[in-house]
Amino acid sequence: MVPAALSLVADIGGTNTRVALAHGAEVQVDSVRRYRNAEFDGIGSVIARYLGDSSQNHTFITGVCVAMAGPVHDGVGTLTNLDWRIDKAVLAEALSAERVAVLNDLQAQGHAIGHIAATDLAEVLPQPEVAATAAKLVIGLGTGFNACPVFDTAAGRFVPPSEAGHVSLPTSIAELHPMLSKLSDSRGYPSVEEVLSGRGVSQLHAALHGEVIDPADILSRIGDGEAQACDTGALFVKVLGDVAGNLVLSHLPFGGVFLVGGVTRAFAPYLDQFGFVEAFRSKGRFSTFMEQFGVSVVSDDYAALTGCASHLSRG
Repeated sequence: MVPAALSLVADIGGTNTRVALAHGAEVQVDSVRRYRNAEFDGIGSVIARYLGDSSQNHTFITGVCVAMAGPVHDGVGTLTNLDWRIDKAVLAEALSAERVAVLNDLQAQGHAIGHIAATDLAEVLPQPEVAATAAKLVIGLGTGFNACPVFDTAAGRFVPPSEAGHVSLPTSIAELHPMLSKLSDSRGYPSVEEVLSGRGVSQLHAALHGEVIDPADILSRIGDGEAQACDTGALFVKVLGDVAGNLVLSHLPFGGVFLVGGVTRAFAPYLDQFGFVEAFRSKGRFSTFMEQFGVSVVSDDYAALTGCASHLSRG
């Protein structure tokens, strides 16, 4: 009996890469493996290790899709926070696959929308009833920051790439003004990612309190109710709400906003406490207009892999 055709999907983050096999749009959860990027010289060696570790017959892998944390152009991408180059043509040659794609990681998250279990969606703001084709928006906070719209059209799903994390921080938040020069990675241009990311949490805390500590420690202190950490958390959430609201006005995602990524999940329990909704909707005369947009936090850690598989399955 000939085994069913398989796809190989990979999600390359700033620190780790996850690789898995998928049948159609469904990722085989028991096939997921995680690898530390520092131990490899590129995605090719990661995939080679994965194939060596797996007992699956790889002859029937007919599609490959890689999601990466960085800009992609014409099937070629370079990771923003890692010195790897991802090339669609090289992947096709290495695995002899018929269908090969390289996506920005937020594009992959966009392709996953609609394939995520309800149990992996935590409502922040209720989603009004809209047409299934209404535009959606995915916003991701992890090693970096990015966002991309999701459009369902008669020709299929379209998820355009974006590098939204590298636009400038909003000037509407007065608390940020005196600390912009203290954001050490800004190189004179304080971008959204310098605050809304893992390292951004640490940078924000250092700018506010002069203490450089790990973001996980800051989250732990927030959980303990420490005043300085809570100040950092409150400003972080205010910036997130403001930036998310700006992106909503740019794309009008009446089908909902989906917050993804490890940093998002870490702050999810504090969004209400630190006023996310107020910051999100605070748009002057358009504040009432903002009530039309639902917001959810995605807790599915394999969403990017699912998005890769879904993208390949749509042909």
